[in-house]
Amino acid sequence: MASVNTNYSALVALQSLNATQKQLADVQNHINTGLKVSSAKDNGAVFAIAEGQRARVSSLGAVQDGIDRATSTIDVALSAGQAIGDILKQLKSQAVAAEATDLNQDQRDALQANFAALRSQIDQIANAATFNGANLVNGSNLTGTANAFSVLTSDTTTAVPYTLSGGALT
Repeated sequence: MASVNTNYSALVALQSLNATQKQLADVQNHINTGLKVSSAKDNGAVFAIAEGQRARVSSLGAVQDGIDRATSTIDVALSAGQAIGDILKQLKSQAVAAEATDLNQDQRDALQANFAALRSQIDQIANAATFNGANLVNGSNLTGTANAFSVLTSDTTTAVPYTLSGGALT
């Protein structure tokens, strides 16, 4: 009776089957991960480079998230600035109207009350212009750490603490 171990043709067929199974497993791994080199055993040098690139992409994603948050904060501040600018135009017209010599005291009092209400709106807008805890219009809650990431030189991240108080960056 012949066994696989003694039958040369069967042994060659078994080796071929095992090689095909290994290649199939490798292809399935590539398909599952979506990566041509998914582990160090595929190609160690390329895998090491790819891992470094993945780390850079991840870091840049975090930087992009920070930029998006900063952009949103600035957008809120710009919108508040536009609204305050519109109110300032109204205040200017109120001041010009108050210069009229033919106004009686009741009219002047009404203009003064309207002027005070508009000034109050400016304060409300300035205090409400907050995004992610930061208010660039009134300067509250502006402390933190900005992370700078250097891709071209050394792939390092540097933390830069900052405080913005009364319009002065320290």
